Amino acid sequence: MKQPLGVILAGGQATRMGGGDKGMLTLGGQTILSHVVERLLPQVAGLALNANGDAARFEALNMPVLPDSIDGFAGPLAGVLAGLDWAAGQGADTIVTAAADTPFFPGDLVPQLLLASEGMDHPLVLAATPDAKRGTARHPTFGLWPVALRHDLRAALQGGLRKVVLWTQAHHGREALFPDEQSFFNINTPEDLRTAEGML
Repeated sequence: MKQPLGVILAGGQATRMGGGDKGMLTLGGQTILSHVVERLLPQVAGLALNANGDAARFEALNMPVLPDSIDGFAGPLAGVLAGLDWAAGQGADTIVTAAADTPFFPGDLVPQLLLASEGMDHPLVLAATPDAKRGTARHPTFGLWPVALRHDLRAALQGGLRKVVLWTQAHHGREALFPDEQSFFNINTPEDLRTAEGML
């Protein structure tokens, strides 16, 4: 399989941060988004950002900015669809997504997702970590997604589907288990940002 393209999901509304772009907040002297780019870029064949609104605010990143094609903030799956449509135009088979507010995700995210997808006709894998209550906790903004299913995803979104896991389960999606839950720590509140400073 060809190396996936990478798509950073920054299409959310960041309501718990008072709105705006969480990824543009400063962490350890650089933006959270810069940390995410540094981790994902070496693992993928190319990189784009899923974000809505004026794309000019991300000019410094020097990468394609992909708005949602589904109206009304349809959640992470809308960002996945935007990424899959872009990847189709690039001739890619798959994308790997990462959240713009999660700066410590594993440096082997892509290899582990690819490993878990071996033998699948349509590689579809979500990252997961151990969870004492549920066995595993899935991280639906971190996944490997097949370009071949983009029209199916579009139809599901147009039909009102919003939950990532409902769609991945319908297509027999798998999980790639990562041992360290802290690596998927995401920054939702000012308090989380202080915690992240400590984690650095």
